Amino acid sequence: MLETCAQHPKMNPAAAPNPEWESFYRKDITEKLPTFSRDGRLCDCLFAQQFDRDLLDRLCRLADHMRDITKTRHGDDFLRGLLANKRAMLFFSQPSTRTFLSFMSACQILGIRVLEIRDLKTSSQVKGESIEDTIRTFAAYVDLIIMRHHTPGFVEKASWVLQTGHRPVSVINAGSGADQHPTQALLDIYTLNRYLPGGLDGKHLVMVGDLKRGRTVRSLSYLMKNYQGVRLTFVAPEAFRMEPDILAFLNRHQIPHRETDDLASTLKEADAVYMTRIQDEHDAGGESQRVDYSPFHIGTAQMAKLPKHAVLMHPLPRREEIHPDVDKDPRAVYWRQERNGMWIRTALIAYLFRMEKAVLGHHSEG
Repeated sequence: MLETCAQHPKMNPAAAPNPEWESFYRKDITEKLPTFSRDGRLCDCLFAQQFDRDLLDRLCRLADHMRDITKTRHGDDFLRGLLANKRAMLFFSQPSTRTFLSFMSACQILGIRVLEIRDLKTSSQVKGESIEDTIRTFAAYVDLIIMRHHTPGFVEKASWVLQTGHRPVSVINAGSGADQHPTQALLDIYTLNRYLPGGLDGKHLVMVGDLKRGRTVRSLSYLMKNYQGVRLTFVAPEAFRMEPDILAFLNRHQIPHRETDDLASTLKEADAVYMTRIQDEHDAGGESQRVDYSPFHIGTAQMAKLPKHAVLMHPLPRREEIHPDVDKDPRAVYWRQERNGMWIRTALIAYLFRMEKAVLGHHSEG
């Protein structure tokens, strides 16, 4: 839940519970989606459920074309001039390396000038400024807000405030509590389609680790409805199994899935293995310390069971769940996966600013 005045004594009355927002927040996601679209296009990227197969394919194609364009100085200059009149705010209340840098790089590729706040102590929220007033302040200076926040629903509320207000600046969710991380799911889809023979259709994806609190695996699971013949296996300790809402979603869309705590038995039939670390930053009482996580690690012995065509992924950062020796295996694509994030986020930003046609119509010259 979002913070209330009682939880944060310095908040001003404008931060008090807002019945209109709370009513909206409780709606089913299918009812919410039109609020964050305009003219049949996304104007905000908040949920993985906003993406259909057509848009996913378009964004992947756009990212590929941008990679090709920037191989020449001429192409690089072209992209950098596309949005040189725009500004973006990177507002990150949680630590981040890859997501922050990839969005920063994506903006730079497109010529967007960037402002940033990476510590709430440097914003007026510490003085009691409401969420609404903080977001409206950002919108006065920028054309895009890219936001990571520790509070579930915060990013959605920020977007709602702007889309129902006087200046509907686009918002991108760069990670919201333990809910969702839609652009991580985008880069995961991009990676799977680049490195799996024939793409993701018909493949068996194994997700491993702290699935209960991992927003990356939640978001990726939502996107599976866009692919044909996909099977999922969730490998996790009992305490950190996938949440029932995701399982219900998969059942509703008739996506085959199963749960197990036996990693070894799943590897020989996997097309892709998606590793995650234990999310102990979400501990309420040290529960992570009571779980033996070692059965959910991968080393060279486990890689020997993985098919030659398969890929090993990780959203990073990693801890002990993937041994460094595995880095040498060509099936370990997590470092390429990281770089893919920059390109798919560049494609998303170009799409939000309606630059897709200009990019695809450009051909680099030597």
